[in-house]
Amino acid sequence: MDYVENLHAVKMKKGSKRDSKAKPNNQKWAVLSISSIPLVMTLGNSMLIPVLPVMESKLKITAFQASMIITIYSIVAILLIPLAGFLSDHIGRKKVIIPSLMISAIGGLIAAWAGWKMDNPYWVILIGRALQGVGAAGAFPIVLPLVGDMFKSDEEVSSSLGLIETSNTLGKVLSPILGAFLAGVIWYLPFFSIPVFCLISILLMFFLVKTPNKRQKPIPFKKFIANMKDTFKNNWKWLYAVFLIGIILMFVLFAVLFYLSDFLEKVYRVKDVKKGLLLAIPLGGLCFASYITGKLIKENKVLMKWLTFGGIVLLSSSTAVLSFSKDMWFMIWLFLAAGIGIGVALPCLDAFITSGIDKSERGTVSSIYSSMRFIGVAAGPPLMAIMMKNAENSLFYILAGLSIIAAIATFMAIKPEEESST
Repeated sequence: MDYVENLHAVKMKKGSKRDSKAKPNNQKWAVLSISSIPLVMTLGNSMLIPVLPVMESKLKITAFQASMIITIYSIVAILLIPLAGFLSDHIGRKKVIIPSLMISAIGGLIAAWAGWKMDNPYWVILIGRALQGVGAAGAFPIVLPLVGDMFKSDEEVSSSLGLIETSNTLGKVLSPILGAFLAGVIWYLPFFSIPVFCLISILLMFFLVKTPNKRQKPIPFKKFIANMKDTFKNNWKWLYAVFLIGIILMFVLFAVLFYLSDFLEKVYRVKDVKKGLLLAIPLGGLCFASYITGKLIKENKVLMKWLTFGGIVLLSSSTAVLSFSKDMWFMIWLFLAAGIGIGVALPCLDAFITSGIDKSERGTVSSIYSSMRFIGVAAGPPLMAIMMKNAENSLFYILAGLSIIAAIATFMAIKPEEESST
């Protein structure tokens, strides 16, 4: 069974509730509140990227050790996200999200305290970051199925997911500026900001987000596992393609951000807020592209496929051309083009997952997808550090080659154009 056949099966299960002319579900404040979660989670991680060279100096560690401050967060999240998705399918989304935000806040406090009070805080900072990863596992990944639960029409879901992805990318835009500013005051101050952001998001979730009153009775665990096996058996081709694309896009994004941050500081001596503003240029393109794409795609699966393909082709060509010059502005404008390519693709991938999987399994499947994205986040900085040391002349060709693989996967495995003939 391909993507389209499964999509039709999902729609049949939902019957008249999925009528595309259904009355719009007015939950603007709820969606804005939910959007604070990816914003907070992204700030809690990406904000540290421009600070890594400073941490290298302050903690007397290597570039690879500094990259692990990002990577440990993602590794823990990768391991726990599927469990969080399963729990959210069975006990409810908010009951997973709010405690997860609390855990993330505690992790931020531990890392901040270590940087403030300890002479050799590196390993305690990693513990704090690991706790943040535990919190991240039950926060942003659960947002995707929660949005799917809240709305009846695919158009509302796609539009809301576009806003969620925009919030995620807005966090990436603000992260280098805010991180560089806070670290310019005290290098560990970014850690202290994390509990504050988490508290705001907790309050918004608690008071403004009302999950659907009628929840299906959780199916028995054995039946759930059997259903999941059937889902992957019937949809493996397009699901695995989306997973692979998610890994590659996030790997390229975080590898490029790590490279650009290090390059600006060590080659051009650009530091603090100025560096944050320069890093925000490609991320701003990513954010804008996500917002426009989320508004544009609606229920059009064919458009989603070709936007994804086009965005990845733009990413691949931009990263390949980066090898031609080390001029700062040449690189930043090409990074901007690469960011736009990623920003176009991400909302489409979110919509494929959310609209193509039945609600009873949506939390688990979308959480596995989020785990795949976190693999890219985790691998990007340390592998880029290794490539910068051992394969500097070919690293952009490597990134371009990976992007081509993602483009091929999009073209070969995601085939919604068959919908018109069914």
